[in-house]
Amino acid sequence: MDWGSIIFQLVMFAFLIAFMSAVFFAVKSLVMRKSSESSAARIEKKLDRIIELLEKQSKG
Repeated sequence: MDWGSIIFQLVMFAFLIAFMSAVFFAVKSLVMRKSSESSAARIEKKLDRIIELLEKQSKG
């Protein structure tokens, strides 16, 4: 093998690793965003329920 082939293989390997990392982090961010939205909705429902109970308690 000559130096050109070795450098080319190293560059292609680096591009492959970079591409795989980009795909991994993109999928991870999409999954985290969906789970954070659903957890935010659950927290909002719980807070609404707490506010309702506190309003009932202050009235009664």
